[in-house]
Amino acid sequence: MRVIVKIGTSSLTTESGEVNLSSLSKLVDEVIDARLAGHEVIVVTSGAITAGVQRLGIERPDEPELLQAISAVGQIDLMRAYGDSFNSHGVATGQVLVAPHDFRDRNQYLHAQTTFEHLLKLNVVPVVNENDAVADDAIRYGDNDRIAALVANLLRADLLVLLTDTPGVLTADPRAQPDATLIEEIAATDRSIEEVAGNAGVRGSGGMASKLAAAKMASWSGVRTVIAAADRQDVLADAISSIPGTGTSVPARDAHVAARKLWIGFAVSSHGQIVVDDGATKALSSDGGSLLIAGIVEVEGDFGPGDAVEIVDCSGKTFAKGLISLDSDVVDQWKGCRTEDLPAAMSPVAVHRDDLVVLNSPE
Repeated sequence: MRVIVKIGTSSLTTESGEVNLSSLSKLVDEVIDARLAGHEVIVVTSGAITAGVQRLGIERPDEPELLQAISAVGQIDLMRAYGDSFNSHGVATGQVLVAPHDFRDRNQYLHAQTTFEHLLKLNVVPVVNENDAVADDAIRYGDNDRIAALVANLLRADLLVLLTDTPGVLTADPRAQPDATLIEEIAATDRSIEEVAGNAGVRGSGGMASKLAAAKMASWSGVRTVIAAADRQDVLADAISSIPGTGTSVPARDAHVAARKLWIGFAVSSHGQIVVDDGATKALSSDGGSLLIAGIVEVEGDFGPGDAVEIVDCSGKTFAKGLISLDSDVVDQWKGCRTEDLPAAMSPVAVHRDDLVVLNSPE
């Protein structure tokens, strides 16, 4: 089995921000056990920014550019800790720094895929982190939960394990309701589930909401996800063996979606909404077509070419998302117009089918 295991900042660092060597050692021990059982394991780790803040002895700033610089400092301490721990088992590690561009660009995607495959053939454990220091959209991009889901897609993994500081997704925020219980399986994420997910902690950037988003991405890639507590004994082995109660399990879908469409659907923020008529809804959801200006009924938000927009049917249900090719003023001016009524140099395509992903089938 090919397994991606991601551990969050809150599970990997102490309250003071230092790398928690005990937690890291536990994870490494479980990765070694999984490898001895015949599994391939790729580790996705957070913690570089927090470790950098501790190394420099400063308060965590808010400026994205400064956070990126601090991550470069912390990454050294983080990788040294992983290297030392794996070396104690006689296992080599390889650092892989990735950015959103690596999953959007086809050539970069294939190059990253080849690098990972060679590392695995060399019996090396890849340790992955987002390339915070140089990627211009790295901090704004989000978190390593979604990076882990994209890596799972890239490597056609069998399982994604997201380790956190709670037992999994609970019925309520345990900080407000201590009697909240574990949701053992989520067949489909919806707004009610997302509302109980809570927000990111003090040291982390993701929180449970981002783990649900990552689980949805993995599910669309055909990858099963388990969200579980990092401090649970044998958590990795139990997740691999599908032991009930290990955490919250999100099953895989049958279909496999390309990484670029995963990025469009789940990893990039929307800048507006496009309401479309019934004909456009059918063309997009059933026929695999592009969104034409003629099918647009209403425009909401302020967006430009290349921005992501949600696509909504006449009942108000968001069923797709895509990268718009025109700005909001132009779309609003010409919405509903047939191709022959548009200016001669203007394309009738508002969202090309290659830049569009259908998230849910309209009812």
